[in-house]
Amino acid sequence: MDEMKVFSGNAHPSLAKAIAEYLGISLGKCEVTQFSNENTFVRILENVRERDVFLVQPMSSPVNSHIIELLIMIDAFKRASAKRITAVIPYYAYGRSDKKDQPRVPITARLIADLLTVAGANRLLTVDLHKQQIQGFFNIPVDELTAIYLLSDYIKKKINNHLVVVAADFGITKSARDVAERLGVPLAIMEKRRLGNVDKTEILTVIGEVAGKTAVIIDDEIDTAGSIVSVATTLMEQGAKEVYACATHALLNGPAIKRLSLSPIKELVVTDTYPIQPEKRIDKITVLPMAPMLGEAIRRIHTGQSVGAMFE
Repeated sequence: MDEMKVFSGNAHPSLAKAIAEYLGISLGKCEVTQFSNENTFVRILENVRERDVFLVQPMSSPVNSHIIELLIMIDAFKRASAKRITAVIPYYAYGRSDKKDQPRVPITARLIADLLTVAGANRLLTVDLHKQQIQGFFNIPVDELTAIYLLSDYIKKKINNHLVVVAADFGITKSARDVAERLGVPLAIMEKRRLGNVDKTEILTVIGEVAGKTAVIIDDEIDTAGSIVSVATTLMEQGAKEVYACATHALLNGPAIKRLSLSPIKELVVTDTYPIQPEKRIDKITVLPMAPMLGEAIRRIHTGQSVGAMFE
């Protein structure tokens, strides 16, 4: 373990510190600052030659600045002769831009993958990508963890009867089905469509029986909460007794907190893959820690053990 080093950018230092504590090591020392001209500067304050380095940096707000930070950090560690550099990106931004679904638009998720690889990353560790096909954008090994089991275990302890799992849309159906099977309850699917390039969706119908049951919505991320609140409202209109919601990544941008406060969602269960500011931690939001899972994955990568075995 002496050959392993965990470092953090400015995106989520508390998560990086918790990961280091799980591993029983000190967080690596480096400076990540910005000059007055907005140029980012990185200086590593300890020897990393021939070390196994893990850089913890979710692509959180301000997204573009934190991406550039990470790229420059990777370059700095490569030039400092690190043996292997693993980019630990709990939240991978631009995941929705994974295909050319309109004329003359970019595939930004692929561009970010190329940038990370060219900068010098040897491996990627992430959590619940928006689309699993993003793994194929990389020419380096990708380990994708999932918080689904962590979330479902919490729900299992919280609710134990008349439960139905609801996929927030068709894209999350596989994960929702895994949760339903783990809990031994039925699955329902919300059919909806996104309107243009704005954060607005239209609910079409609920496929499955939700009347008289406690509904648990499963989604991968919550941005402005407009979509998940619409799903919760529709479920209540369809006769659901109560509505809970689970998501891996809680971005909670713009009107998200106000919408959630006024929504019929009784409890929103998320993880800390994305930093949640104290003022956004309202009573109905429960945040589960990801450091033990990420720390265990890092330990297994470093020692050459199977990461997939964590979920068997």
